[in-house]
This record gives sequence, structure tokens and C-alpha cells, in this order.
Amino acid sequence: EVQLVESGGGLVQAGGSLRLSCATSGFTFNDYAIAWFRQAPGKEREGVSSINLSTGTTYYGKSAKGRFTISSDNAKRTVYLQMNSLEPEDTAVYYCAAAVITRPLKASLWKDDYWGQGTQVTVSS
Repeated sequence: EVQLVESGGGLVQAGGSLRLSCATSGFTFNDYAIAWFRQAPGKEREGVSSINLSTGTTYYGKSAKGRFTISSDNAKRTVYLQMNSLEPEDTAVYYCAAAVITRPLKASLWKDDYWGQGTQVTVSS
């Protein structure tokens, strides 16, 4: 069974940093792409970043470019999202998702794929 578990969220001040982790199990790691999405109260789910675990190719949503970095540790079957220069607008529940191909960063295209439970990120001003 595919399982994704997010961790690393918390409360930080604006300008601070967090590193989120997505620990995975139940699938052939290198055959998949992993993406990070986020959802703030009252807002649609937004694509943040993705990585193709076979090629290492990465993608970033507009809000993440220049501030966030996605990476993987294949031995640990874990994908990370390093978030720097955090802003209050980054406050959201952050989810990771897994798909057999790299899809565009649109939540609707990932809706039938595997998702974790999410981790809360709160950025204070």
C-alpha cells in the first residue's frame, strides 16, 4: 500500500525557514514523481513544487520560485521541501502527492493519485 507521511511543519516568523519531509513507502521509488501542494483556509489547493525521481527534474510554482527547493534522498525514500524567506501568505497545510508520471502542478490533475495527510505551516508577521 502506498503511504505518504508529511512532517516538519510548524510556526515561524516571516523571513524564517522550514524544511518539510515526505516519507514514502509501498511503491518503487524511482518510478514516481512527488509533488508538494498547499491549501490555505478558504483557498484552492495550490501546486508548490514537484520532482521526477527518475530524472531528478524539478518544477516550481510561481509562489515558490527563488524561495523553495525540492530534493530527494532515495536511500531514505524521502522528498524534502526547503522553504526560505517565508511569508504570512505561505501559511497553509502542505501535502505531498505521488504519481507515476510528472504531472503539471494542478491539484485537479493529481486528485486520483496518492496523498499524505498534510503538515501545518504557519508564518507570523
